[in-house]
Amino acid sequence: MKFTALVTAYHPDDRLAAVVESALRTCSGVIVSDNTPATATSSAEKLDDPRVTVLRNGSNLGLAAALNSAVDELPADTDVVLFLDQDSVLPPDLVPALAAHFADASVGVVGPTPWDATHGEAYEKAAQAGQGLIDRHGVMTSGMLVRRDVLTAVGRFREDFFVDWVDFDFCLRARDHGFRVVQDTAVLLPHSLGDRREHKIGPLRTHVLHYPAWRLYWVARNSTILARERRTKDRNWALGAVLYLARWTFNTVVFEEKRKTHVPALLAGFRDGLSGRARQKYVPDGAQYSAAR
Repeated sequence: MKFTALVTAYHPDDRLAAVVESALRTCSGVIVSDNTPATATSSAEKLDDPRVTVLRNGSNLGLAAALNSAVDELPADTDVVLFLDQDSVLPPDLVPALAAHFADASVGVVGPTPWDATHGEAYEKAAQAGQGLIDRHGVMTSGMLVRRDVLTAVGRFREDFFVDWVDFDFCLRARDHGFRVVQDTAVLLPHSLGDRREHKIGPLRTHVLHYPAWRLYWVARNSTILARERRTKDRNWALGAVLYLARWTFNTVVFEEKRKTHVPALLAGFRDGLSGRARQKYVPDGAQYSAAR
């Protein structure tokens, strides 16, 4: 099998070079789709390897559009695509370990277990509870391996989602086409989801992600849209998405210092998820939001 890695970037730091280097150990080529605005410098400009293609998109098009622009540049002989974030340095054995699961023709998407090295635990409770290979409704984009024929069957990543839930929407559609989406709980990918802090409620402790207001808007909007769209076909998953949003709302109200901006962003996302609209106000860098799908 021939592997090509697709790396999305946005104001990347020097870790991007390490990510690309780690991908080239197992991939024949790397395509970096860089959403850094044209007016800013990017560490992607320092990449100097004939096996690496850098796409400067000119502005922050969102995660889905960056993924789509990279997929459009895939070499024709690519069999499997590896998706990576700009800070996901691969352990040496990750790709071979995950690719081994493609021996089962029913497997179309396989992902590792995102690992919080700071706290020594998996980010996802489902992965913590599972043993070995588990079927999932979706896996995180970074570290995800996808068969080329799955990309062909499922189509483009959903650009109206901009950032959050892009991966789960894609995986759910892959399942609609009959492909299994699996996660290997024994394969760990050190990954940072952002500002994750520990908080206490009496004797209880919980880890809470602190996102900027614009990001909370997309979390709320896109989870609401997916829950609404999947409420019949994947009822239990849709209920889980609703509970996920409820937990975000609780954590924001209880633990977020910037409640005056963050709670309205969540509520706006919820309302727009019900109506299907989106707001330019919550697109960072002043980029023009595209509702293309």
